Amino acid sequence: MDVRTSRSRNLGVQNTATTGNAFGKGLLRFGMNKAQSGRGQPHSRMLARVPRRVAIPTIFGVRQCSAVLGCLILAFAFFTQPVGAFEENFSTDPAAHGWKILGETSLFHWNSTNQNLEVTWDSSKTNSYFYKTLGTIGTASDSFSLSFDLVLLDITNQGAFEISIGFLNIVNATATNFFRGTGRDSPNLVEFAYFPAFSFFQPTISQVVVSTNNAFLYNHDNLIEMTTGDLFHISMAYVGSNRTLTTITQKNGASYGVPQTITVPTNFDFRIASVSISSYSDAKADGSLLAHGIVDNIEVTPPPPPIQNLTGGFNNEIWQAQFLSRSNWVYTLERTTDFLGWTTIAPAQQGNDTNVVLQDTNAPMLQACYRVRAER
Repeated sequence: MDVRTSRSRNLGVQNTATTGNAFGKGLLRFGMNKAQSGRGQPHSRMLARVPRRVAIPTIFGVRQCSAVLGCLILAFAFFTQPVGAFEENFSTDPAAHGWKILGETSLFHWNSTNQNLEVTWDSSKTNSYFYKTLGTIGTASDSFSLSFDLVLLDITNQGAFEISIGFLNIVNATATNFFRGTGRDSPNLVEFAYFPAFSFFQPTISQVVVSTNNAFLYNHDNLIEMTTGDLFHISMAYVGSNRTLTTITQKNGASYGVPQTITVPTNFDFRIASVSISSYSDAKADGSLLAHGIVDNIEVTPPPPPIQNLTGGFNNEIWQAQFLSRSNWVYTLERTTDFLGWTTIAPAQQGNDTNVVLQDTNAPMLQACYRVRAER
């Protein structure tokens, strides 16, 4: 664990904080779509053109020349940013790193002088998100993590409502029937939440996991206040092998409360594809909230991508794509000769965490473009 002090000044406090291919770049790109477009279904496809079940589209091509075929283009599922661990310390404009805002843009402000993100959680506004796509889809069988620094400047509430930071599926979260405050209409969440005290209820540091069918799992063991002006560091780690989420909270560099865990049952699953600082609407909720704070030093480790070490070429005069697959993903090879339509040319294959080979046994004589579709 790395102890660092250099960025604490950016949060306005002086305390020590504990923190937790090029290949193809610049080549021919085509068929790009906005990340995570779709019609709200949690089972998502990574495609160039948006189908009915999409969360992560966009592809890119690598040109290969042949004296016989003229031009072959290998196309495969690519993402809006490279898949892999990333950090955000807000030293430069986060928009240049793939961060986006949906909803009320005024709730999120990059402070270029202090090099942090100023956040307003205002439940009187529509659902709003400062988010970045992961470049893959995480489920209950995957492993992933998130940590961040948080300073609350002020917070007021009526009844039960929360501030939230964590993982979600932006397709679901932007749907008109997504209501975080009902406790039954906000699928596909893995997030940290803080509920200020109200009535005879104590303040609560919480973690929650919500399935694709809106089943809730939560841990409310830390009935302690997130005091304004103090530096909190939150570390969340989900381990797919034992299906356990663990959240650790620190205050001004020291442990605060107890580690919180949630064990996810085997019949429980979710689909998360973005990390988000979320200001939820209080529509249909019993409470409301207004808070201001500063977020900094975000670190994210997403699940590995579904397609790795991809190569394409001829083997015994048969063109094939070969790559390292992942279990619980399904792969299909598709071909086009005009970019007006794509044809499936090989049966779908289940991933198995080893190499998968997809072949075109009847390739056209002139030229063709191929892509590998990964879906779960």
